[in-house]
Amino acid sequence: MSYNFILNYIGYDDIRIEEAITEMQDPVSLKSYIQAFTLHELGHALDRDALLDSLTKTLEYYEMKKNSTKYEQYSDSNLLAMLIEEHEMNISFEETAWVNAEKLNREYGLVDWASFEKLKNQGMATYLKLYAKDLQLYNKLLSEQIEQIA
Repeated sequence: MSYNFILNYIGYDDIRIEEAITEMQDPVSLKSYIQAFTLHELGHALDRDALLDSLTKTLEYYEMKKNSTKYEQYSDSNLLAMLIEEHEMNISFEETAWVNAEKLNREYGLVDWASFEKLKNQGMATYLKLYAKDLQLYNKLLSEQIEQIA
């Protein structure tokens, strides 16, 4: 599921939802998955003003990716720094969306808390793993640059 903050709508891919559930080590019900991620996407909608405020930066990241190869992005410390910055921005938005989703779930009681936490952790892990991987590459690249200077 995803929230398009520019056009203000929530989208979903029913095939991907089924795949995501089957990929879980300890799957939740389809109903819990859809309810939890709907609350999460509504959590993004509640944060729409902040998302809209990030549009300039989002477009900078998009242009950088469009105008450089993956090799350039991961071998140029300035470009890789932009990817890190984008990860940090996205993680912040994800955390806010989950906080908002939790508030909605407390108010409406749609998803059992065990399933909610499991799905929140799964959703956040996706962003955090990519961030950690790129941050490790960034730190390695900086170390190599320092060694070349020394």
